Amino acid sequence: MAVSFLARDVSDLCLGKPPLRSLSAAATVADALAALKSSDHETHVSLWSFCENKNEVRCVGKLCMVDVICYLCREDNLLSPSKALKEPLSSILPKDQSLVVHLQPSSSLFEAIDLILQGAQNLVVPILPTKRSGVSRRKQQQHQKASSTINSHSSCEFCWLTQEDVIRFLLGSIGVFTPLPALSIDSLGIISSDVLAIDYYSPASSAVGAISKSLTQQTSVAIVDSDGTFIGEISPFTLACCDETVAAAIATLSAGDLMAYIDCGGPPEDLVRLVKARLKEKNLEKMLQEFTILSSCESSQSTSSDEELPTRTPARSGRLARSSSYSARMVRKAEAIVCHPKSSLVAVMIQAIAHRVNYLWVIEDDCSLVGIVTFSNMLKVFREHLETI
Repeated sequence: MAVSFLARDVSDLCLGKPPLRSLSAAATVADALAALKSSDHETHVSLWSFCENKNEVRCVGKLCMVDVICYLCREDNLLSPSKALKEPLSSILPKDQSLVVHLQPSSSLFEAIDLILQGAQNLVVPILPTKRSGVSRRKQQQHQKASSTINSHSSCEFCWLTQEDVIRFLLGSIGVFTPLPALSIDSLGIISSDVLAIDYYSPASSAVGAISKSLTQQTSVAIVDSDGTFIGEISPFTLACCDETVAAAIATLSAGDLMAYIDCGGPPEDLVRLVKARLKEKNLEKMLQEFTILSSCESSQSTSSDEELPTRTPARSGRLARSSSYSARMVRKAEAIVCHPKSSLVAVMIQAIAHRVNYLWVIEDDCSLVGIVTFSNMLKVFREHLETI
């Protein structure tokens, strides 16, 4: 039963998924930034380039605001952010293009899981044409006009097939894998102790490499104290909902302060002032100018008083009126999601999907960090379970 279930076509997992927003890989960082800010719902844009060996245009990358932020955190780019934004996207794109893999709609779920376990982080699947109503067709045409699709010469559209899609699909028929779902993640051996972590008081700038790596791995960076107690995280999922000015905060704040800065309630005013002061101390005048302009623009749009709860009314630029580092795309709290080593596999799957994350931190009762459990770890268990049948 489980084997035949995983032989299903991946097209079954793509029903109803929106088409990719596309951008040429030859575009500039500024073009990508504009594309990312133009959507209130999507946090990624796909990058396309002509591949000579395939003789076709293919997706070669997936870009989000975290890529831009980490890029701006480079020393040279902090000195001249406006110049950095004029550089081509090749400055950001990872060299390892095996992270993005094209998959046919007729491919099996088995194949998709194997590709993920082999290191593919982004699966690109053509969307099969369906009969659409006149209204749906008009909406589709409007979407195509609004997005700059590099593959506009083709009538075919594509979508992402994510690890979350696969886990959600497995959870929908979890009974066929009994008794595996009821076992604890500890007994299954899927807790990884190889985590990305930084001390609470360490400079946030020292975590840029870890943040970039966590984005690739679809995990996060843990913040711990000197005793190894888990305090929180710097999550790419949260950073993806920020804007580029967070680069200034990373360059000037500690890891603990950055965690507070990117909380979805918006950065505290004292931290905003601290960032400005330290930018001036570091002689990062151009970054200070960019940061101050955006901060002033946002704060001038805010009309809520100190006694009122912060509103989610978008400012003129499309970001939250109260915050200089948040867009209207913010969908979840900057709160780390944790579980216990004795939590069951199915409980962890449900918890991760409910919070729209690809991982859970595993902690003991005293909050000491044990490790991390990821969707990739879970998929490996399901795959190994099938090999025993």
